[in-house]
Amino acid sequence: MITGFTLYPMEGLETMQKMDPEMLLMVLDTLGKLEKDKLPLDTKLDLDHTANFPMDLIRFMVGPEVGLHLIFVPEEYGGMGAGAEDIAILSEKMAKMDMAVATSFLAICLGMDPILVGATPAQKQKYLTKIAEEGMIVAYCVTEPEAGSNVQSLKTKAERILDSEGQIVAYKINGEKQFITNGRVADLYTVLADTPEGPSFFIVEAGTPGLIPGKHEDKHGIRASDTSPVTLQDLCVPAENLVGGVEGQGLKQANQVFGYTRLMVAAFGLGAGMAALERAVAYGKDRIQFGTRLVDKQGYTHKLLVPHIVELEAARAYIEKVAQRLDSNEEDLQVEGAVAKYFATEAGDAAANDGIQAFGGYGYMREYEVEKIKRDVKITTIYEGTSEILQNVISMFRMRESVRTKGRYYLDMADKLAGLPTDTGAHWVAASLRVLADAIQVARELKLTKSQHVMFLLSDIMTWGEVAAALCHKAAGHQGGKKWSAEFMKAAARVFARDTVELAARNASKILRGCDPVAPNAERILAQLPTAEYQTGLMKDLDLVTAELVR
Repeated sequence: MITGFTLYPMEGLETMQKMDPEMLLMVLDTLGKLEKDKLPLDTKLDLDHTANFPMDLIRFMVGPEVGLHLIFVPEEYGGMGAGAEDIAILSEKMAKMDMAVATSFLAICLGMDPILVGATPAQKQKYLTKIAEEGMIVAYCVTEPEAGSNVQSLKTKAERILDSEGQIVAYKINGEKQFITNGRVADLYTVLADTPEGPSFFIVEAGTPGLIPGKHEDKHGIRASDTSPVTLQDLCVPAENLVGGVEGQGLKQANQVFGYTRLMVAAFGLGAGMAALERAVAYGKDRIQFGTRLVDKQGYTHKLLVPHIVELEAARAYIEKVAQRLDSNEEDLQVEGAVAKYFATEAGDAAANDGIQAFGGYGYMREYEVEKIKRDVKITTIYEGTSEILQNVISMFRMRESVRTKGRYYLDMADKLAGLPTDTGAHWVAASLRVLADAIQVARELKLTKSQHVMFLLSDIMTWGEVAAALCHKAAGHQGGKKWSAEFMKAAARVFARDTVELAARNASKILRGCDPVAPNAERILAQLPTAEYQTGLMKDLDLVTAELVR
């Protein structure tokens, strides 16, 4: 079975891009064998302890025998041409295997992306083919010491070098890059620098004079991945290595891939969370306390397991939905990528945290691995945009969309949910989205949107509402499978719908009642939430989810 991901046809979408199913299963099988043969637990723990980058392993993975990097390369350049859903499936599997290794591969994908979306045909032919054939390790050099997630604060400069006729023949680049994955070990770098016409990407091969990797960073987690600063000191790059051949396209190129790369990180959060949860379930089945197994105690299951499997399955439903849209060549999904990454990585982090708690004192010991998973997964809430940056992105752009549609953006979403069977909890989510639409309008009218805290409160209602909508739609069409029954999926959807109502009620109340002035119609808006009946049947649903989770 493919890590729990299932294809659900989406109305109005064209034929999706994806790998041949047999090829996908073959790659997944290869990853399974790789973990068994090359990354047993003792090896993973040793790599984490010593913080050594596993160069031999990574070279083997991108070498001719395995060629895992080919999943990122289009078929016309010698790759496998995997789609977004394929990449999500493989990313979850890789993160469950080891987050440090997964991060090294994320960097290869991320470093290739400016070439994929912005390069000239000649540049694509040269470098994508080279990456495919030679198994090149790639690094994405964007983050800077003072810029962080704000790439518009770029300080790295690329000065034009002109020939005697005034033609641009090269660029001289100076600057500092920080927290660069694969920074010391890459064969190829895509570097963002500010040209006279604006930020632009450049392709730089390792060994070029002036490209100086720094020392390996001693990190909290993903310790075996290579992270280092990269100094650019009078780095001379030929003009032909300017991605796309036109200056000033760098931010556009970076934004084009956010929907895709952030979805990949979302799958990392999902994978790491599932790794911790699966270990906690297995431990709870074996551990006897006071005469019974831990998984027979609600204090264990209903607190430490069930909330997380519900959130992780909700994250999976949303990741699937966005991946299908990407594979259908839908554009401008940066906000969807932000929603997926924000929700899934926070869910994975929370699951890993309670994974330690589920093991008790043993969870605090390195040999049981959940402690390592918790340290590793934390980075997913930070790289590729911190959770707080994503909250800004979500609230700002969804606010604009709500204004553009005169409030219909979330109201239309609610109307679609109202047409689903009520046993999915969709009607509860619909009520939350209607409250959200009203809260957005009031926040604008009272100028509360000047408060970043208010925008964060709105972003969470937006995120939980959109993720819950995806889970309800999936539950409505789920016929059962090898992993979860139709009844499980509906129960999980109802549990998450209830959580969404509670979050909407709490955050909307803070906005409408907690700000000055108090919204005059606060009570009418909040009265739309089904506070009288939505908890009916909760315990039965928790028990149903538990029964399948620990069977």
